[in-house]
Formats: sequence, structure tokens, C-alpha cells
Amino acid sequence: MSDHASQPGPEAPEGRTARREWPLWEVFIRGQHGMSHRHVGSLHAPDAERAMRAARDVYTRRHEGVSIWVVPSVQITASAPSEKGPMFDPADSKTYRHPTFFDIPDDVGAM
Repeated sequence: MSDHASQPGPEAPEGRTARREWPLWEVFIRGQHGMSHRHVGSLHAPDAERAMRAARDVYTRRHEGVSIWVVPSVQITASAPSEKGPMFDPADSKTYRHPTFFDIPDDVGAM
């Protein structure tokens, strides 16, 4: 499956067939040694099942992952870099949220 696949759409002007792109999916992989999923790329697919198969084929060729998430790009809401100050500055006044006040036992491992 190609991440640039498209399917034919309705007739376009001048007798040509209009092409409608498949939805864009964001792919997240949890690595064998990682504890959380990380974004690895994007691909186009007509539905979640085919997006999952394409993600497996494209992004885990060398058995890099143990779990895959595919999320429609239109479902992701993100902050803009220009909003960095208003978005993250309030956290500066809440130092109790930082883990620097806690001793983590060595046997807990990565957190």
C-alpha cells in the first residue's frame, strides 16, 4: 500500500476523472524498549484497518514496534508554537507538579 494512494472520484471538468485523496492518518509506534508511543509519520488510507496494515508494513519493517496506533489527522488538535507562552507559562507557578521534590527508588526504573 502506498501512502500516496488515491481513489477515483466524480467526473471533473473537461472529461477528466477527479481524484480524491484518501484521509491522512498519523502513525504512532511503541518500541520494544520504549514505554510510550511516539509519532513516526503519516500515511493515506481509506479506513482504519488499512491504515493499520499500511503502518505495519511501512513503519515496522525491522520489528521496531510492539504496538501501533493510527489516528485520523483531522481528529488531532494541537497548540501552535506561537501560543507557547500563554499555553505553558502557567505551569511555572506550579512547582509542586515537578518531580524534583520526590525521591524515586532505583528499583522503579524509568518513569
